[in-house]
Amino acid sequence: MNEISSGSFRDPKGHIFMKDGEIFRTITAAGIEDYEAVKKLGFYDDLVSQGLLVPYEEVDGSIEARVGKPEVKKVLRHPRLDFISYPYEWSFSALKTAALFHLEIQIKALKKGIVTSDATAYNIQFNGPVPIFIDHLSFRPYKEGEYWLGHRQFCEQFITPLLLQAYSGISYNSWYRGSLEGISIFDSWRLLPWMAYVSPTILIHIILPAFLENKSRSKNNKAVSTSIGTRKLPKTSYLGMLNSLHAFISTLQPHKKTKTIWQDYEQNNIYNASEANLKREFITTFIKHTKPKIIWDVGCNTGEYCQIALEAGVRRVIGFENDLGALELSYERAIRNKLNFLPLYLDLANPSPSQGWNQNERQGLYQRSNADAILALAVIHHLCIGRNI
Repeated sequence: MNEISSGSFRDPKGHIFMKDGEIFRTITAAGIEDYEAVKKLGFYDDLVSQGLLVPYEEVDGSIEARVGKPEVKKVLRHPRLDFISYPYEWSFSALKTAALFHLEIQIKALKKGIVTSDATAYNIQFNGPVPIFIDHLSFRPYKEGEYWLGHRQFCEQFITPLLLQAYSGISYNSWYRGSLEGISIFDSWRLLPWMAYVSPTILIHIILPAFLENKSRSKNNKAVSTSIGTRKLPKTSYLGMLNSLHAFISTLQPHKKTKTIWQDYEQNNIYNASEANLKREFITTFIKHTKPKIIWDVGCNTGEYCQIALEAGVRRVIGFENDLGALELSYERAIRNKLNFLPLYLDLANPSPSQGWNQNERQGLYQRSNADAILALAVIHHLCIGRNI
């Protein structure tokens, strides 16, 4: 029995479906020409060989026939990812990493005469703290002189959330979750401090477009005319814009005044040395006895015990934490120590719900659950006392 992924229904070029526990991607008549052109240039295989794109293989016609859709021209098989996460669950550094990764993919593509048809953050997933691109149908041949059609989408799904945290100390996670498509440039413009206006990058990509949008909304200006449809953007300028954004985003850091309550807990806690060792030994014994491949650590703090679990034999850890400072340190630990560990933002009393179109486009946490075991160390009293549960 085929189970179509509810998150891929918008794409006329194809969709994802599951069959007998395997992941397949259909390619329709609307997408086959672009797919074949990009494949002919060797771009897919280049990305896969570098670990930047989810591997794929074309399957035989018998699978295509069983899809049951006459418009399907080809079917690809992909390895199944252990866990699907969403940008509103990522830490600042993870979102920054994804933004830079997206630009790097686009730069590689443009140099080969290829562009992406969109710039959605949902096309990126993580293996541990390392990003990987998942949408093979986002690529198409470049048309001389064209503009970056995904520019606004990239700004609102990557840049504006990062700017709000970096410049204003505003956490974007809950806001992003509520809006799904990111944070609008118009809203961000009104919240950014005056010092942001000094940056030419912010001025060009956020403030000026937001100002023009505001002007178009005024009663005296029904529309702001533009000649973007008649002018052409040289390929060198297109590349220059992508490289400039990459350089700018590389400099962004979380706001200095956003120190959180639990980010120092690993160093400042109630455990003495012997008690801390007992806790580490307990986790190691538990892992070696139960032999889980994937675990969730609910309330992972800075990831110390996630690392112990991995050292004890776990293949992958998904950590959950609602303290943004601790979450940031968790991601830094995963990068620094090259751990197969992905820390994500989670309020345990209000976890990510199923939402989007028909409340099924983005799956809730429980619909994505796949852990063999769960660690929940010193969590219950936070729910009972802190949240009155």
